Amino acid sequence: MKLRIGSSAPSAVAVALPVPLGGAVPHAAAPAAKVAHFNGQAGTCCEVRTGGRLLLLIGVGPSPHDATYRAAGAMAVARLSHLKRIALDATGLFAPQAAAFALGAMLRGWTPPQNRRTADPDAPKLTHVDLISEIPGIEAAWGDAEAVWRGSELARDLVALPADVITPDGFIERLEPLRKAGVSITVLKRRDVQREGLGALLAVGQGSAHRPRLVLLQWEGAMEAKPVVFVGKGITFDTGGICIKPADKMWEMRADMAGAAACAGTMLSLALRRSPAPACAVLALAENAIGAESYRPGDVLTSFSGKTIEIIDTDAEGRLVLADALAWAVKRLRPAAVIDLATLTGSIVVALGHEMAGLFGNDPALAAHVAAAGEAVGEWVWRMPMAAGYRAALASDIADLMNCAKGRGQPDACQAAAFLSEFVGETPWVHLDIAGVESREAADDAHAAGATGFGVRLLDRLVAARFEDLHRA
Repeated sequence: MKLRIGSSAPSAVAVALPVPLGGAVPHAAAPAAKVAHFNGQAGTCCEVRTGGRLLLLIGVGPSPHDATYRAAGAMAVARLSHLKRIALDATGLFAPQAAAFALGAMLRGWTPPQNRRTADPDAPKLTHVDLISEIPGIEAAWGDAEAVWRGSELARDLVALPADVITPDGFIERLEPLRKAGVSITVLKRRDVQREGLGALLAVGQGSAHRPRLVLLQWEGAMEAKPVVFVGKGITFDTGGICIKPADKMWEMRADMAGAAACAGTMLSLALRRSPAPACAVLALAENAIGAESYRPGDVLTSFSGKTIEIIDTDAEGRLVLADALAWAVKRLRPAAVIDLATLTGSIVVALGHEMAGLFGNDPALAAHVAAAGEAVGEWVWRMPMAAGYRAALASDIADLMNCAKGRGQPDACQAAAFLSEFVGETPWVHLDIAGVESREAADDAHAAGATGFGVRLLDRLVAARFEDLHRA
């Protein structure tokens, strides 16, 4: 979709208008609103035909703020996507509220890239959105919001595309928008990965014809400071390896690179809005396939950190590639903080469902900032435990640790986080297990179906609130 900002929208066939609780509605729409008992309660709407076009009244509640306006924009697109061009009436809104209104609409309007040229008569037809606003500062406010939208779109497109397209090299080929925005891209190919001693990443990817890659994305910013570093699990397809997954829903494993996609999208967002904070992303890309060279249960791998890992389950591969990527990032980049994102465990879905990501970490202040950023943008997280007993369950008699505990019914998300903590040292670190929130099966008024891009908006807000504030101070 395309967004246009102006004082009017004569070509739009429908207009969406946010209305606070008890707020006035246009005179011509008042009788219909009264009959429908519409009073501006958040999450409600009322369609009125007036002045030759459709008016959609959207309730934003008693104390509207950016999040409610973002939700109102999403509802506008959800209800009006059958039309070709609509307008968002942001008259009277402050610039951040108007930008949030537009951002919600643009995020909700996403469709998978393979569906954008569909002949399906029921497919969304909406291609243009007009934002009606003349308030000073709206262009700058939308510029920042647009950067987040573009980053989210990149992440969602990467997750949505099939695994025969998004191989490790296919993923890298689609990072060109970052290069154009000023992000430097360094790719460590298989020989480089081997030379660096990234034994865990190498093992996970060695059964596939598509060789593993480690990708470094760097944004210099304008500050003399240590970078904040994002680390993403990028398993472009996960068969489970020799410990093969059941066939049912294995097709969903094309999304097992959603953490890496979110990191790439965040870097694009930061670059497009010219963030002053230096930032890097390390993407561990591999395909966990089955072949003559596949790693096996019982193997002992030597990771980049020098720690040895006994393999219990080849389907616990995400923590292996993250272990190498985290240790490499800490040693090579000396970051101020590290945040990793990964569709890591099914057990986090059992614990939190599809509404929140699991948050683990070794630094309470950083964890609090991450949680606050998620709350602000509607990408919620929940703090999970990482007690010593979880690490004790990974004790091995032939290596420094096992990649997962033996047996079924284990608190795997907590043990996986305990495993990862072994590879970050004293560096402030947060791990986000985003399994369950990286995609949605069905659309609703707030979300499109498919990839969510979870993490892009959260990390962008985190950088703005914590790391850019250091610059301003």
